[in-house]
Amino acid sequence: MMVKVRAFALFREILGKEMDMDIPEGLTVLALLEAIGSAFPVFRQEAFDGSGRLKDYVLLMINKKRINPLNDLSLPLAEGDELAIFPPVAGG
Repeated sequence: MMVKVRAFALFREILGKEMDMDIPEGLTVLALLEAIGSAFPVFRQEAFDGSGRLKDYVLLMINKKRINPLNDLSLPLAEGDELAIFPPVAGG
């Protein structure tokens, strides 16, 4: 099944603006992020801590709705879903 991954700011520099990914049915948000990290080691370094946990400040949205990385990483993705990944953004 196909899902779209959109990356912003620093993650866009690493992954590109967006990519369509063919993933197995029922794949979770975390499993997709881990697969992206395997394909893009710099993304893994920026998004995950040394123990392999997603860093607290990474913001995720599925279909333009923010999800809680502490509770929702086990959500299964569905055909046509869009996962947006935001790194921390500082303003001034």
